[in-house]
Amino acid sequence: MEPHATPPAWTLLMPLKPLARAKSRLAPTAGASARAQLALAFAQDTVSAALACTAVRDVAVVTNDGQAAEALAALGARIVPDAPDAGLNPALAHGATAVRGIRPEAALAALNADLPALRPGELSRVLEAAARTPRAFLADAAGTGTTLLSAMPGQLLAPHFGLRSRARHASSGATELFVSDAVSVRQDVDTEADLAAAVALGVGPHTAEALCRGTGPSPVNTA
Repeated sequence: MEPHATPPAWTLLMPLKPLARAKSRLAPTAGASARAQLALAFAQDTVSAALACTAVRDVAVVTNDGQAAEALAALGARIVPDAPDAGLNPALAHGATAVRGIRPEAALAALNADLPALRPGELSRVLEAAARTPRAFLADAAGTGTTLLSAMPGQLLAPHFGLRSRARHASSGATELFVSDAVSVRQDVDTEADLAAAVALGVGPHTAEALCRGTGPSPVNTA
């Protein structure tokens, strides 16, 4: 597929489960309340960085969590209720349908909501690469999952997130993206080790504040 003469203005879809159930793999070192606060902080920093990216037109967060919806709408995100309420992939498919019901030719990219070190410039480079192919995906830092899945106008998103999603997205026909200097777009946070890696990159202000309040696993270097 030839790249568009005019770069697309992307709509990002971010799924977010109810905060009370979020970040369960941090449970060994963080209580339920701390996990919920961290999950919200991750999402706030992800949305803020995404909206600061010049390639991004808007961000649609698919969630049924009222607290998250209010906080993320205040940052400029559009909230799409998770009508299917049946898991990550149905939420993304529903969000894609909602966006294209308004803008049928939208370029879409599903982006994880747990990228607290996300850099707008790095996201822009990934989306520039994604614009060269009908569907594309970016593997996570661990190399087995996915942090971004894109679909150009006229293409279905067809998400296959979950266990070993890198292999499943490749099998679905999506092109894997290899973008140098895009580590912040790959560094999602599921475990304490992931959080330490994100902190080493430099997390956004909401996550930094949550960590400074003592919300989350310890010890983690926030310097």
